[in-house]
Order: sequence, then structure tokens, then C-alpha cells
Amino acid sequence: MSTSTTNAAEQPFSIKTIIGPLLAVIVGMIMVILDSTVVNVALPTLVDYFHTDVNTMQWSITAYTLALSAVIPLAGWLTDRFGAKRVFLITIALFTIGSGLCALATTPSQLIIYRVLQGLGGGMVAPIGMAMVFRLAPPGKTGAVMGMLGIPMMLGPALGPVLSGWLVEYATWQWVFLINLPIGIIAILVGMKFLPNIERKSVPQLDFLGILLAPVAFAMLAFGVSEGGKDWGSASTLTGLIVGGVALILFIIVELLHKQPLLELRVFGSSDFTRGILVSWLSQIALFGSFVLVPFFLQRVMGYSPLEAGLFSLPQVLATAVMMPLGGRLFDKIGARPLAMTGLAFVSVALFMLSQVGIDTSKGYIIWTLILVGAGMGLSMMPINTHVLQAAPRRLVGRVTPLTTAAQQVMVSFSVAGLTGYLSSQVTHYMPTSENPLTALVSAFGDTYFLTAWVAVGGVALALILRKSKPKAEEEGEAMGGEAKAAMMSGH
Repeated sequence: MSTSTTNAAEQPFSIKTIIGPLLAVIVGMIMVILDSTVVNVALPTLVDYFHTDVNTMQWSITAYTLALSAVIPLAGWLTDRFGAKRVFLITIALFTIGSGLCALATTPSQLIIYRVLQGLGGGMVAPIGMAMVFRLAPPGKTGAVMGMLGIPMMLGPALGPVLSGWLVEYATWQWVFLINLPIGIIAILVGMKFLPNIERKSVPQLDFLGILLAPVAFAMLAFGVSEGGKDWGSASTLTGLIVGGVALILFIIVELLHKQPLLELRVFGSSDFTRGILVSWLSQIALFGSFVLVPFFLQRVMGYSPLEAGLFSLPQVLATAVMMPLGGRLFDKIGARPLAMTGLAFVSVALFMLSQVGIDTSKGYIIWTLILVGAGMGLSMMPINTHVLQAAPRRLVGRVTPLTTAAQQVMVSFSVAGLTGYLSSQVTHYMPTSENPLTALVSAFGDTYFLTAWVAVGGVALALILRKSKPKAEEEGEAMGGEAKAAMMSGH
């Protein structure tokens, strides 16, 4: 080890050393993540403005999700080939341009196309940004740094409905997209100044089949589960799932045989990684299920406006903001297992409480359940994600983050579509025996929250078998020690 490296390792860690790169990544991520939820609240306004129906306008949401899913697997190869900083800045620029075009759309078709452009840029922002920050974090401080990076991942989906409700009510729907322009420009300028030029890797053989199969697999699976929210037996649902499933199987075979795969699926050979990502998927289902169900319940059952319903997310946001850095610091000391179990236990209790809500439920009761959800996810989410990254070899982090992000995007799509479909089926189930349609809706919501709560319980149970990750410095030290010992033995 060189003297400079030793001195750098001995220097006390200061957030000031990485505040610039961290800020650039956070600004870019929060802009993209916000757009995953802002259109949901604006949907009725868009239907009226374009004089169309909900089924047509929903494609402005679905198209964005499909584009995100399709390009995420390309992030690893592109960063190896062209450099993380360059690709990150280009994707931010593409997303910003797409946002401006969305505000200029005059037909539903134009808006859908421009939303695809947004998704093509936004899909790679999170995996590239997370990989860069993970590489910059010093050994022993990974959890604390990643905890700060996790704030936009939690705040974005929660703040989206509030921001969208306010803009739609007091401005125009165009501002839902126009607000991204100054944020995108700031992210580009900060990134140009502070993001490091991470060394590019040679990519001797282009994974052509992987590049072709990955977008088809992820996009068609996302399309299938999205359509499944309406009817799991429809031709469009079956087509999406069958085509996506076949493409996914072929993609897995190709990636396992390729020397330079688009996504490093061999990492699933690590039992720690596999257990960690399964816990992460269950937590994503519980989290994003609550993000979709709670605002819908507040508007349909409680009669609140979109802005009022969005404001209910603020206590949840504050709880997350408080617990996220705490979870990151605790991770460096005690590992992911106790934090994942505690956090998901909070979420489970909150969702069981929500399963008991009714028409006369007080605001305070709902607010306390949302605070519990926010605290639980803030405590557990980034420790789980950091555990997954640490379970993979450090040299593969750039390839692992696209893998985990793409998989989570599909899981989020599945959870939203599946829970929405289950809610609809329960409404149909209760309607014949209910004198008041609102009573049937309340019962259906209760069942859906109950189901989501058991998903979170499954996450708690699975978290029991997570192994405490060792700091990377310790792992590397053990590896170097093992090599030295082997060399000594061979010398004898």
C-alpha cells in the first residue's frame, strides 16, 4: 500500500470531502424519483385537459415506468465503457429535456412519447449515482454515507403527491414537469464541478444479446404486471408476462455464459446477497403499496382533496428523515439484521393498524400509522440496500446496482398492480352484501392493508437469517492475509 493511500486512510472521515459529489447525486436522484409519483395526483386534470379517458392517460405513467425498467440494465455496461460521470450527466440532461417537452405536449400521444424520453434518461440515474457514492465512501463509514443518499429515495415518493397536488391546484399541470428544468440544470452544473472521473474499465466484448433481451424482458414484465392490475386474465397481461418471462429466461442463460455480462447474475451465488435482496423486495412491496393505497383511501373514503391527501405524507417524511441517518450510523456498528427486523416490524404494526381504519377513523390515528411506516422504512431501507452491496465483491458494485435497481423496479410495478387488483376484487366481493358502496370500499381497503402487513411480516422473518456484513476494509485485509499465508506456505 502506498504512503499516500495509508495517510488518506488514517485521516478522520469528514462529510466535507464528499459533500459535492453526494449533493450532485442527491439532486439528480430526487428529481427522477419525484416524477415517479407526481403524475398520479395530476391524472384527473390531464384527462380533462386532453379531453381523453383514464385508460389512455394512464399510459403517461406506464410508459415512464416501462422506459425506466428497460434502460436500467444498460447502466453498468455504459459506465464501464464511457465513464460514470459522463453517462450520469448525459442521463440527467436527457431527463431534463424530456421534462421540458412534456410541458409542451398538446396531445396524449405527445405526452406519452416525451414521458418515454424522461424514463430513458431517468432509469440510469439511481444505479449510477449509488455506485459512485458507494465507491467514494471510506471503509467503516459506508452505512453513514449511504444513509444520506437514501434520503431522496424515501422523500421522493412521499413528497411527489404533495408537490403535484399544490402545483395542480394553484398553478397548472405543466409546472409538474417545468419544475424539473432548474433542478436538472443545477444537478448538471454541480456534477460537472464535483463528480470524480472514475476510471473506465475495458469492455472487450459487447454483450449484444444482453442489450437486446434485457429491455424486452424488463419492459414486458413491467407491462404485464401493470395490465394485470386491471385484469390478470386479459390477452395484454398474458402477452406481457409470457414474452417477458421467455425473454428473462433467455437473458439469464446468456448472462451466465457471457464473459462480460450486461448484468452480473453470478452474484446470486452469494447467499448473503440473495437473502438481502429478497428482504429488500418485500420491504419495497410494503413501502410502495402504502404509498399508493393511503392517498387513494384518503380521497375515496375520507373525502380529502389531492393536496390534503398529499399533506398527510409529511409526518411520514419527517419520521423517515430522522431515522434514515440513524439507521446508516447504526449499520456501521451492528449490521443490517437488527435494523431490518426492527424497521419492518414497525411497518408491519402500522399496516395492521391501517387494516382497522373506517369512515370515522380520526386524523390522528392515520397520522401515527404513517409516522410508524416512515420510521420503520427510514431505519431499515438503506441498511438493507447497503448490506446487499457489501455482500457483492467491490469490483462488481457498478454491475450490481443496475441489477438490484432493475429488479426492485419490477417488484414495485408488481406490488402496485397486484395490490390494486386485489383491492378491486375485494370491492367486488363485498359489494353484493353491503348496503352502502362506501362500506364495501372500506372493507376492501382493510383486507388489502392486512395482506400488505403480512408481506412486511415475511420481511421480518427473512431478516432473521441475514448475516452481519464485515466492513470492506476488514474483508480486504482478510483476503490479503490469506494470500500472504498461502505464499508463505508455498515458499516452505
